[in-house]
Amino acid sequence: MTRSEDALARGVPRDASEVPGAIPRAAETWLRIVQVHDRITRRVDSALHRQYGISLTAFEGLRRLAEAPGERATMGELAEALGLSRPGVTNTVNRLVAEGLVLRERGGRDKRLLHARLTPAGREKVRAAAHTHDDLVAHLLTLLGDDTAVVTDALARVSSAARIRY
Repeated sequence: MTRSEDALARGVPRDASEVPGAIPRAAETWLRIVQVHDRITRRVDSALHRQYGISLTAFEGLRRLAEAPGERATMGELAEALGLSRPGVTNTVNRLVAEGLVLRERGGRDKRLLHARLTPAGREKVRAAAHTHDDLVAHLLTLLGDDTAVVTDALARVSSAARIRY
């Protein structure tokens, strides 16, 4: 390095981690993940309540049932898919049953297991609400721009590593 290059580089760190704010701290990254999740969740939940009279959690339950084989799933399968506790999923299913969107039934190979099954009204509700949900989420996530694939891949890796294995 010549003397003039050395003078130009003086005081400039060679490693970006030495520059305050250049690399976000884990706490800031976590805050942003939680903040974005919370804001999108509240926005979508509000739209679904206004337009279809269902919560985001109820919509997600209906969607999981619609995608499940035979449009039915056990409470445990729904709890795992929705990230809820079993009592939490039971409360959600109770509301969906009361609204005529889901039926409870015992069946399958293990007659002791309780299943939730989508009704025709539930199928129609999730079909209609899916447009609002998907369009709103897609619109909000367009703000990721060209970083969409990178962010999605990174979050998938973290999600996989953090998954509790029973």
